[in-house]
Amino acid sequence: MRRALALAASPGVPLHPNPRVGCVLLAPDGTVVGEGYHHGAGTPHAEVEALAVAGDRARGATAVVTLEPCNHTGRTGPCAQALIAAGVGRVVIAQRDPNPQAAGGMETLLAAGIDVDAGLLADEAAEVNRAWTFAHRHGRPFVTWKFATTLDGRSAAADGTSRWVSSPAARRDTHLLRGRCDTMLVGTHTVEVDDPQLTVRGEDDQPVGEQPLRVVMGERDLPAERRILDDAAPTLHLRTRDPVAALRGLYADHGRHHVFLEGGPTLAAAFLRVGLVDEVVAYVAPMLLGAGRSAVGELGIGTIADAFHLELVDATVVGEGPEANVRMTMSPVGSRGARARTSTTEKER
Repeated sequence: MRRALALAASPGVPLHPNPRVGCVLLAPDGTVVGEGYHHGAGTPHAEVEALAVAGDRARGATAVVTLEPCNHTGRTGPCAQALIAAGVGRVVIAQRDPNPQAAGGMETLLAAGIDVDAGLLADEAAEVNRAWTFAHRHGRPFVTWKFATTLDGRSAAADGTSRWVSSPAARRDTHLLRGRCDTMLVGTHTVEVDDPQLTVRGEDDQPVGEQPLRVVMGERDLPAERRILDDAAPTLHLRTRDPVAALRGLYADHGRHHVFLEGGPTLAAAFLRVGLVDEVVAYVAPMLLGAGRSAVGELGIGTIADAFHLELVDATVVGEGPEANVRMTMSPVGSRGARARTSTTEKER
């Protein structure tokens, strides 16, 4: 299974829209007769690729796969049926498929008389597709809130200037994080004031790779000349102030799994207040302003006992010398943490 997990996490495989999956086929004597992994949407699934390598040697083999073989026909046929047709004798699954449209492969295999075991290294398999798994389990995208702040918690100076709180090295690092998401989200105020382009850009400041969907949340019309409306990436305007409705629509109507929240303090506070932030990435600059805009807006907290607590996952120095920032990655904990909340989707399952 660890080999299958390594295949699933092969470099260069897109993180979305499909899950990353690895498969290893073992002959009855334990020798590997086929391997495969999913290379991205529209390409053969891991099981199909491994079966093609194995050929006739797949008959009676054990298929070790990181995700339950799919049970539906999309751009490719159902993998459960492909395994049955190849004469595989046993299937070992790490993670059951949380996507209701594709789930059911395990039952199909069992009905065909194939031995099936599930749950081996399931947590590790889920982590390979962290945002995808979360989105299908919760019925909404995983939300990463990213912001830059001074050491005293300011995102802008008293006169409103905010370029640049973060260093060039931190901004380059941010583009790497943007590239791991399928959605960029800001509010109308950020578009009006900062005019961000919200693309993934390289060293020459030009867009690189597949671009996330740019989403603006808010009821006001957008100024026509803003960069977010250019043709560098698709843009969607959600005319709502409700984070719950926004995320529900992004998942159900647009198939989005990972939102990168880069809006201002007001939008961030709106998501935090309703427990819809799953990860926080803060770039802390070694500077002091003493006054100015706070990094986050009103959270309805009046006493230290009600503070919003975060668990530190990682702290990394980004850059060197004067341009060094500290990137802190954190997860919400306690009753305010979105991960502690059980969604209706989960309860129904």
